[in-house]
Amino acid sequence: MASSKLDSPSTATNVPPLDVSHFHHTPSYCEENVYLLCKKLCTSGLADADGSDLYVVFISNEKKQVPLWHQKASHRADGVILWDYHVICVQRKKESGSSPLVWDLDSSLPFPSSLASYVSTTIQPSFQLFADFQRFFRVVHAPIFLRSFASDRRHMKDSLGKWIAKPPAYGPIVAEDGAVHNLNEYNEIIAADVSTVGTDSLNAVCWQKLGIVVNETQLEEFFSMDAS
Repeated sequence: MASSKLDSPSTATNVPPLDVSHFHHTPSYCEENVYLLCKKLCTSGLADADGSDLYVVFISNEKKQVPLWHQKASHRADGVILWDYHVICVQRKKESGSSPLVWDLDSSLPFPSSLASYVSTTIQPSFQLFADFQRFFRVVHAPIFLRSFASDRRHMKDSLGKWIAKPPAYGPIVAEDGAVHNLNEYNEIIAADVSTVGTDSLNAVCWQKLGIVVNETQLEEFFSMDAS
């Protein structure tokens, strides 16, 4: 992901705030950071072993300019930054009464934060934005993402083949089916793709490779639905 400039809340969660430095983070490679985050949450016991309570959420729009607040890469006091796209993990525990959690490695908010707190402070839906800055969210079930996602990092090279941002030290991520790059399938998000939130969408996200797309007024609704 890339950013450009645009001219402390804390809410109790079901998981105590963790030290974000214990998780792998390469600046500008949020999709890979979240891929590794999901794996670590599964192996550490912080999530279901198969990742069934985790969702990878891509945030973008047709113009590739989405403002988010409380981002550590920002140079402003309010932490606002304009990403071309951003990727976070949302955890939806099966236990009754559990609040959905957001794991955002680039956020200055508590790690993790409740979804309600993250929406109100990072997405700020009450803030009036021009149409070009509206945020859309591709929600992908983590077990599917971990099998299907691939990136050879071609999007981080300029026309001369030079790196725009230093790549991670580990090798590129290859999908189980052998695909070497499909990031564009995930971060290409348009308003026409927005789904109606309901039982069908809850089921669809559990079997569709690219999940479903919701708008910013539907995000909390989707994660508050009864899975039963």
